[in-house]
Amino acid sequence: MTWGRAAIPALVGGLLLTALLWWAGSSTDALHLQGSTDLLGGEAVSDLQQWLGPWAYDPPQFAPDGDGTHYLDLFHTGRQIRFGALFVFFTAGALLLMRWLPPVAGRVPAALLALWAWGQVSAMLAVTVSAPWQIAAYGHGSYRFLPNLSGVMTEGRQLAVVAGLVVAAATVLVGRAAATGAGPLPRQEVPARAARLAATAGTAVIALSLLVLSYQGVAAAIQTAPYGGGFFSEPGELLRQLLLLGAWSSPSGAPVVDWLLARLSDVLVLAVVWWALRLLPGLLTRATVPAMAVGTVCGTVVGLGAGQLLRAATIEGGPKWGLRYIVGNLGVGFPAALLWGLVAGAVAAMTLRLKTGPAPAGD
Repeated sequence: MTWGRAAIPALVGGLLLTALLWWAGSSTDALHLQGSTDLLGGEAVSDLQQWLGPWAYDPPQFAPDGDGTHYLDLFHTGRQIRFGALFVFFTAGALLLMRWLPPVAGRVPAALLALWAWGQVSAMLAVTVSAPWQIAAYGHGSYRFLPNLSGVMTEGRQLAVVAGLVVAAATVLVGRAAATGAGPLPRQEVPARAARLAATAGTAVIALSLLVLSYQGVAAAIQTAPYGGGFFSEPGELLRQLLLLGAWSSPSGAPVVDWLLARLSDVLVLAVVWWALRLLPGLLTRATVPAMAVGTVCGTVVGLGAGQLLRAATIEGGPKWGLRYIVGNLGVGFPAALLWGLVAGAVAAMTLRLKTGPAPAGD
């Protein structure tokens, strides 16, 4: 698909995602109306406030002393940056995905999942970029900045999971219409052995985070190691967000069956990532390093979502606690998925290139 054709669904998706999250954030005022707690229940109202709050334009309250005007301006500036960055990040990523993974016959499910995953990554990036203004608005700009940043960058993920699915479906529909009349799009034939080797190399990178760095002892060492002092001291929690895709430990007295069920979710994540990397070279119009990297990020996010759903359905009381528990735990590990997905995709692409030669020119 040409850049011009790909830009149409990308712009539509970016505008729709921004509008949906802005509308959802503006709906938080309704939760403060009299009778909302009686209608929805206290727990539901509390959860909705937590999930919608990161996208609300006005804060519920301000702690800093004084009239708070300066802090309120900082907060509004942060929100403007957040929604602007959301539009830019999603539109840019969707443009690349529509170009490399057009939603035509045989590619529609992959394009839908990739766009859904990228919507969640875009929301995480937008929250992270605007986090310094939010931290400063609450009067904590110079106090434990990195721990505060790590806490803010994980906000708003639950809403992005739902909104991202709607936006992905709309973007695919517009993309299919934009691809009408474009002619046959190239499809690269990749030797099965080379594709499997590239998928294995990329999955090994993801496994490094999921199985090695996420082990309790290693994770604790990463978080508590001395990193010096100053403004950027105490980066341990931020490093956990960026480096760890999960968390696990030895059974140590817990029922072995429960421990094995928990590990099944990790196996599922790696299986989804391997399968995505196995299929990507044939689905992409051109299996370049950037295309494989972005595709692997999306595949890692989808794999994490599948693993979290399996974990919620099998252990930790997920079936008993219901939808509230499942939604509250979706979206964990997105910062690490972005970092390790980019690295794994680059490794897979380079492995593929060594085995098959440079990718042929696309459309």
